[in-house]
Amino acid sequence: MNRITCDADLEEGMAALRALHPDWTAIIERTGLPPLRRREGGFVGLAGIIVAQQLSVASARAVWARVEGVLTPLTPERVLAATDEEMRLSGLSRPKQKTLRAVAAAIASGSLDFDVLEQFTPELVHQHMTAVSGIGPWTADVYLLFCLGHRDGFAAGDLAIQEAARVAFALPARPKAAELEAMAEAWRPWRGVAARLLWAYYAVLKRREGINA
Repeated sequence: MNRITCDADLEEGMAALRALHPDWTAIIERTGLPPLRRREGGFVGLAGIIVAQQLSVASARAVWARVEGVLTPLTPERVLAATDEEMRLSGLSRPKQKTLRAVAAAIASGSLDFDVLEQFTPELVHQHMTAVSGIGPWTADVYLLFCLGHRDGFAAGDLAIQEAARVAFALPARPKAAELEAMAEAWRPWRGVAARLLWAYYAVLKRREGINA
């Protein structure tokens, strides 16, 4: 089973990580059980990730409400049929409008098939998703982690994970994506749990004074 579907899966992964390196024990003592954070997949799930990218939680919710209000029902067909005025009224930025349309077109053409992604390795999921214009590595990572729930998904390009890793592993500087990706090789096949723990650890750091994030 290569999916994280419940707290028991998280606990299994946490035990495996603790066995790999003592630093994980210290991290887990600070975070406890991290949130599962599973979410709906498919077009709606991916659209939600695209909408929320680089926005605060409150702003993302407000834009999402507008998107759902204007583009009803929220399907690839509805997005492809939307006028420029409707896309403007949705509250999406121009780049996000283009990405949502590109995703809808890829689904319509069959080049992006969410059912097929369920069977892929993280690397193949990345390859197929980032082939769609506007979908970058971070978007593919978040879909892999929370929509597919793949236990070996990771998000090496996420700044919060990078900062958490810097502090947790006493690194001299915030690691770049390639450096963290290489570091995370040791955490396979539980990188999805490692990512959740590092996000939870970052939340702990943000509650402390004097931490530069």
